[in-house]
Amino acid sequence: MLITGRRGNFCSDSQLYIKILIYFCLFILFCAVMFGYIGKSIYAKFLYPASKELYRFPDYYGWKFEEVVLDVSGFQTYGWFIPPEREAIGYILFSHGNAGNIADRLESVNIFRKMDLGVLVYDYGGYGKSTGRPSEKRCCEDAYSMWKWLTGEKKVQPNKIVLFGRSLGGAVTADLATRVECAGVILESTFLSTIDVANDIFGWVPRFFARGNEFNTKNKVGKIKSPVLVVHSPEDTLIKFYHGKEIYELVVSEKYFLEIRGDHNEGFIITGDKYVEEIRKFIYKVLGVG
Repeated sequence: MLITGRRGNFCSDSQLYIKILIYFCLFILFCAVMFGYIGKSIYAKFLYPASKELYRFPDYYGWKFEEVVLDVSGFQTYGWFIPPEREAIGYILFSHGNAGNIADRLESVNIFRKMDLGVLVYDYGGYGKSTGRPSEKRCCEDAYSMWKWLTGEKKVQPNKIVLFGRSLGGAVTADLATRVECAGVILESTFLSTIDVANDIFGWVPRFFARGNEFNTKNKVGKIKSPVLVVHSPEDTLIKFYHGKEIYELVVSEKYFLEIRGDHNEGFIITGDKYVEEIRKFIYKVLGVG
């Protein structure tokens, strides 16, 4: 009887230890899942500081424009089609950076309008009047839908379209440029990937935080067949200069590099006339304008 009792206690203790181990493993798994979920949520919040309010429209400057509303993945993507004053010699499909919305891009739009270029500028899901939530997949689908509208509804020939993307918009543009053939591509102040930028800023960020929002531009630019102009500033403190230089090296099609001055959000303004003239040269060259 004494031996049997000991075995019973041993079995009970073993079962208790197994239960504790199982609960501990489940707790660790729960913590890991929550850590990943919270990390991905914070990463997305940092990546997409969207603004909903369109505080001005193109008619603020007296420009004619057409509102464009497209169905994308069950949501609406909103943009403006802005023609130039005179007959258009070509068109810009403009993909903006991660902050604000299209209302903040009218000064950049005007640079292209003065070159006699029509501009189609749009907001990603969750920005401005575009519904839904932003993600890498959604942003890229927004751009592709706008391309299809421009070439379909407006019947613009692909060889008359230059894709332009700044910052996050450069990553979106690089993706679009692998799916379509156009006159040319401009990637301004663009990153190799979002995780590379995060590591520059924070030292190290778990890669799975970026899952679904990686924007691996470095894996895409080598697939672009159209001529590419890479624009970057060595004074850029957000997306460091090496991103632009490495992107340029990865491009295998006809390529050009424009070094500008100023920090991330002001380079095109501070560089001024040189920026405008070099952008004009590239665009006119790829459009075949004398």
